Amino acid sequence: MDSSMGYGGFGALGHSVYTRELSPKKVEGSWEGRITQIATSGTHTAAITEAGQLYTWGRDEGEGRLGLGPSRGPNEAGGLSIPSKVKALPVPVVSVACGGFFTTVITNDGQLWNWGANSNNELGRGNRVGGWKPQPIPGLDGVHIVQIASGGYHSLALTDEGRVLSWGYGGHGQLGHFTTQNQPVPLVIESLASEKIVYIACGGSSSAAVTDKGQLYMWGNAKDGQLGVPGVPEIQPFPIEVKFLMDDDGLGSHKVLSVAIGASHALCLVSRSSDSNPEP
Repeated sequence: MDSSMGYGGFGALGHSVYTRELSPKKVEGSWEGRITQIATSGTHTAAITEAGQLYTWGRDEGEGRLGLGPSRGPNEAGGLSIPSKVKALPVPVVSVACGGFFTTVITNDGQLWNWGANSNNELGRGNRVGGWKPQPIPGLDGVHIVQIASGGYHSLALTDEGRVLSWGYGGHGQLGHFTTQNQPVPLVIESLASEKIVYIACGGSSSAAVTDKGQLYMWGNAKDGQLGVPGVPEIQPFPIEVKFLMDDDGLGSHKVLSVAIGASHALCLVSRSSDSNPEP
């Protein structure tokens, strides 16, 4: 079951209304079977069914981030309040990420497709031509993607070999390439190449990666301390390891399992060693 709550402008909640919901309410979609994954961004949302079909709803004006084209259905104030199937996708998908004004999916064979805004190279196609129609990202032949993450104007992709690719807007160093320039096509983050990465995440203009050893690396916008590394500049253009204050917080020996980043803060889930700080 898929439920939503909060601000409903542009139909972002999928309830056929454009008002707020103060408590969770079931999203009534036309899909068959179960929903296996959901994703959301500022004002648009996506859901994948167990059959690999993608449904989107929310704000769509201008960039076509919903992937529905000119015949997208009911509309009000630039938004779509009813979940609609992305019929232009010719293959089943297994994962989806919503960026600020674009959407990216992983197909069942590990390929990347995306659509929407591209004025900051968000689509990784080597140009700045956007549009509503889903297309594969070129130049990734033979590369199998297992995870995708998107921020406001950039994306990360994780390969089955544990490498991280990034592209899009780089003005806050969020691409991890020692520069603040945009990256027009997916490029391996070389400073992480010696590590096997198992998990990635994007915030609005920050990025993170977790290694198979449980280490956490972060980079990008550090203005509000969201990278967890005191003393770094406001723009951190390459990955830096986050060192936890084990002596102060009693955390002890641990491994990071996953991380989530908001616009100006971050959280991570850790696993503590069984012989460290045992529970009473």
